[in-house]
Amino acid sequence: MAHQKREGSCTDDVDDCASKRLRGTDTTSEIGASVEASVARETDAEARIASQNESEAPWGKCVPDGKAAGMALTAVEAGAAEDKGCRHTMEDAWVVLPDAAAESPGSLRCVHFAIYDGHGGRLAADYAQKHLHENVVAAGLPRELMDVKAAKKAIIEGFRRTDEALLQESTKGNWQDGATAVCMWIMGQTVVVANAGDAKAVLARSIATDGEGVVDETKNQLKAIVLTREHKAIFPQERSRIQKAGGSVGSNGRLQGRIEVSRAFGDRQFKKVGLIATPDVHSFELTKKDHFIILGCDGLWGVFGPSDAVEFVQNQLKETSSASVAVRRLVKEAVRERRCKDNCTAVLIVFKH
Repeated sequence: MAHQKREGSCTDDVDDCASKRLRGTDTTSEIGASVEASVARETDAEARIASQNESEAPWGKCVPDGKAAGMALTAVEAGAAEDKGCRHTMEDAWVVLPDAAAESPGSLRCVHFAIYDGHGGRLAADYAQKHLHENVVAAGLPRELMDVKAAKKAIIEGFRRTDEALLQESTKGNWQDGATAVCMWIMGQTVVVANAGDAKAVLARSIATDGEGVVDETKNQLKAIVLTREHKAIFPQERSRIQKAGGSVGSNGRLQGRIEVSRAFGDRQFKKVGLIATPDVHSFELTKKDHFIILGCDGLWGVFGPSDAVEFVQNQLKETSSASVAVRRLVKEAVRERRCKDNCTAVLIVFKH
């Protein structure tokens, strides 16, 4: 990805990663309605989650950046899978938190999902996995009434705090690892997505209606909607920002001729020449048209287009009705059949309306 990586033999199996990266617990508990979280040995984290109501976005029904309250519950099932592909090491980390508000009580329920795509090592990815969400909560993530503006502000501040502390740790430890990120919080019916770098989030939304705006389940046509904006040094807006910061973009389209992405955690050697960790943050209101969201690192999106991935997952869910199985098959398809050579990690969040 952003740095050179050594290549080796492709792995034969999707890595057994649940015990290493699940940030939830292998228990059943009460959160609004019921929450069931289970860990399957071969990769995953399944969680049936209850959440509440509210939101805003350019691809959905917009609401003002203000306060709102709602008690309608939406069930969510989530699975995660990873494979190191042809790399010698796995540098990605992921998070599935079925009760992201457990340590910060409030009436507003929250679930959290994330992928951190490491480069130059996995220390930055591991650090962000451990600290980003807690920093976002500490920065003021809403706990009682949903406030979209406050949520976005807390997420941006949480990213800043995480990167600042990570850079201090990397200086002490004399390491220069970096990590891109795609993160999602569901609070009530509000979905908030944040990304820095080239990891993506893609929403599968029904486009078939009966003429009165009601979803026609018999047609079952899904449209892929990219919820994130890539940050690469070669893009005009990012190039301009980098140049104003005193950096340069080489003929190969890389920052200082070395790193492809223009936003990431860590990478302290590039922070003075335009690399930042500030995320783009968007939000929208869930409706019955929204079926699932795929979070994926650039390895996944290097072999799957958004529409292609949505169609693949839709077909798997018809067969299995399991987010955990479907996402495992998605990663397996990316690595074994489509020959993804990079680390490949995906989180699948299915909405149970």
